[in-house]
Amino acid sequence: MENFLLLATVYLITMVIAVPLSARLGLGSVLGYLICGILIGPVLNLTGSEMSDLQHFAEFGVVMMLFLIGLELEPRSLWNMRSKLIGLGGTQILATILLIALIGTGFGLDWQVALTVGMILSLSSTAIVLQTLTEKGLMQTGGGRSAFSVLLTQDIAVIPMIALMPLLAPVTPQGEAGHGDEHIGEALMANLPGWAATLTTLAAVGVVILLGQYLIRPVFRFVVSSRLREMETAMALLIVVGIASLMILVGLSPALGTFLAGVMLAGSEFRHELEAQIEPFKGLLLGLFFITVGAGMDFQLLFDKPVPVLGITAALIGTKAAVLWLIAHRSKMGRKDRSLFTLSLAQAGEFGFVLISYAVALAILPDDLAKGFLLVIALSMLVTPLLFIIHAQLRRRLSEISEPETPDDDIDEQQPIIIAGIGRFGQVINRMVTMSGFQTTVLDHDLKVIQVMRRFGFKGYFGDPTRPEILAAAGLEKARILVAALDDPAANLKLITYARERRPDLHIIARARDRVNVYQLYAAGANDIVREMFDSSLRAGRYVLENAGLSAFEAAELEKIFYRLDRASLRELAEVWKPGVPLEQNPEYIQLSRELNRTLETALMNRFADNSDDPPLPSEKEKETAPAHDHPVRNSRPGGR
Repeated sequence: MENFLLLATVYLITMVIAVPLSARLGLGSVLGYLICGILIGPVLNLTGSEMSDLQHFAEFGVVMMLFLIGLELEPRSLWNMRSKLIGLGGTQILATILLIALIGTGFGLDWQVALTVGMILSLSSTAIVLQTLTEKGLMQTGGGRSAFSVLLTQDIAVIPMIALMPLLAPVTPQGEAGHGDEHIGEALMANLPGWAATLTTLAAVGVVILLGQYLIRPVFRFVVSSRLREMETAMALLIVVGIASLMILVGLSPALGTFLAGVMLAGSEFRHELEAQIEPFKGLLLGLFFITVGAGMDFQLLFDKPVPVLGITAALIGTKAAVLWLIAHRSKMGRKDRSLFTLSLAQAGEFGFVLISYAVALAILPDDLAKGFLLVIALSMLVTPLLFIIHAQLRRRLSEISEPETPDDDIDEQQPIIIAGIGRFGQVINRMVTMSGFQTTVLDHDLKVIQVMRRFGFKGYFGDPTRPEILAAAGLEKARILVAALDDPAANLKLITYARERRPDLHIIARARDRVNVYQLYAAGANDIVREMFDSSLRAGRYVLENAGLSAFEAAELEKIFYRLDRASLRELAEVWKPGVPLEQNPEYIQLSRELNRTLETALMNRFADNSDDPPLPSEKEKETAPAHDHPVRNSRPGGR
């Protein structure tokens, strides 16, 4: 026990140091975890005899991840995704299995062994790919969604693979198929006839589906009624651990069982609660899983046979990449999505470890061959973060050369008001101004937004508002007002800086994301600066005060005081703001901010403290029509609203 805790401590210390460093270098957390494992295991040899125990413990990270994936997918959602699941995922699995099996038979493997190896290597790493796609913000891209569909198909395909493997096992005398170190479930499955093992697999899957549909929901409802948070956590863990234990008992993948249970619970009212309870355990255990993969790599075998091991690893990645590229090309993906789809799935996956163990228990794979492929799978997983880096480089190059850009619109009208940026912020401004009888020239570099805007009867022009020639064509030299409402704060700042240089007399109204952005825009020369969330937050705060016991009039008065004083304080703070210096490292800013906060608090607390000095309270009718806030203060260079 002491050695186990010491080993866990070493894992956690290494994780805390190496993973943030890897993430800051742009390599991603997964590569950091794998490097941690390599340092602990093959390099420093600190794994100890408890390594296998910790590895089984860490495998629950994958189990929990598959459970959470299942919670995101209702059976109806799976049915709606059937074209991608069958078209992309099914084609990838079948093509990869056949190609690897043909290569294996060409190198002298029996067809049963070659087919088993093809099934094992056709799977990709759900854990690494999904984690990396999420970290890099690529999940919602076309390539990311297609990769997710293939990964989901592969996870489902593990069911028929496990069911098929007993049929590929050699016929052996009763009791001789197993090995001494196998689990009870593996021994049970290995000693059954092929048809019986297949039926056992299907029966276990059916039991999981029935449990998820009819038993877990009422039990969870009973636990929730106790109003004990720790019992809800215990119930969530019981679902995952219990189903995983059931699957292990019959020699099947626990991750597969929890995935199916998650799908069955995806439509339940407890879905979000289960996600919240499992997520912290999943993140930590998934990190430990990656560490154990790195720590378990057999570098001695790599040093003894470097050419075969590295050659097979490179051939595996190349073969899978070729299949994936052809599928992406046939499905007419864009070049950027195609590179992401191809490179993200070119490795083998963690389910390969499970299937190799199962194949060894069934005596399909000899031990030496199994050890070699375990190392190949681990090496291919280790290379995956680097493949994502290659994709980022390819994407950068493609954006420089590639697809012909949509030409800018010819701007045939020049109005006194220019609105640059017609997103969710600029749309409201444009509607209010144009419906009040004024004419505007709207610019945006998002063609789809401009097209949608035109369908609703509003005129706009496609072009980058930060380009001087676009602004000149829009009539910058003659305009009276410029509204800088671009989504990108850096582009907005660039636009305002240029416009102020060209037109010192132009009135510039700027959209700001936060306080620091206000100070930047103030320094660049904006006249009116509007924090995009400020007015809506004030309104919400007024509702809170009204429901906390104040009258509508009192809440509106406090809102107006806060509005005026906060704007005034922002102008004062802008004078002590230093570009490039974080606010928390600017002593002058911190001191002034504290003083202004105390002034603001005093003003709010004293507003209704002495009603004798206040003017008479308004009538009920006047209270109902009290304004939400006063008119904006119009200075030559006011602070942010």
